[in-house]
Amino acid sequence: MFEEKKLTEEDQERVNSYLTSGFNSVERSPFRPLRLLVLVWVVVAILGFVSWYIGKQAGYL
Repeated sequence: MFEEKKLTEEDQERVNSYLTSGFNSVERSPFRPLRLLVLVWVVVAILGFVSWYIGKQAGYL
């Protein structure tokens, strides 16, 4: 089961040279999962406080 080639050899060579040129490459900082966990926890805590405050003001709590 061979797939039909969609690009000519010349076009594939152009694509490969573009991908290896690093034209739009960006230096990224390392992934910090603990920072993401703290950020998610802070957002959940703030939303929980806001919902508690709204419930308190509406008389449900």
